[in-house]
Amino acid sequence: MITKEHILDWLRSSSDVLEENRLYLTKLDTAIGDADHGNNMHRGFSKVKTQLDDHADKDIGAILKAVAMTLISTVGGASGPLYGTFFLQAGTKVAGKEELDGAAFAAMFRAGVDGVKMRGKAEPGDKTMVDVLEPVAEAIEKDIKDGKSIGATLLHAVEVADEGVKATIPLIAKKGRASYLGERSKDHQDPGATSSKLIIECLSEVMS
Repeated sequence: MITKEHILDWLRSSSDVLEENRLYLTKLDTAIGDADHGNNMHRGFSKVKTQLDDHADKDIGAILKAVAMTLISTVGGASGPLYGTFFLQAGTKVAGKEELDGAAFAAMFRAGVDGVKMRGKAEPGDKTMVDVLEPVAEAIEKDIKDGKSIGATLLHAVEVADEGVKATIPLIAKKGRASYLGERSKDHQDPGATSSKLIIECLSEVMS
């Protein structure tokens, strides 16, 4: 089961890892974006981390919704609304829950991913965070349906996320600032897909 404490630990870990990778994400974004993804993600998740103790007595859905509001209000660019939408829709799906079994987790993750796709109008192949999130959602749904534990499912999700990040490199961007570059967006790794992978890795480590 994924407990409320697991969720809180995941969010704290995500904040720490995004801080550690702030310059790396900014370097990726310098090539095809506004050179601010690392700073924006660091700022937003640092704010989330400072507020977690205030939400520790709430249920998982309420915690995720609070995260969403913080990210939307503090993260600049497209990342704030997109990550905010992920956590908002994920939180709505698990409203009132104090712990999640595999099926509830899969449904939560799927709701978040579908929210991102709807908000950003992006699909796999567009060179965005969806190139990680969609295949990970599909892998989670299949693994849980096949009876795998949440821990094993997340280990596989990390592998799928890594493949998704690498798959963005040869793509021509179709969404966001990178799309303005056309052919010049090829041969660059997408920063949003990369930050998504880092966040998924954090959840896997918390559940290992």
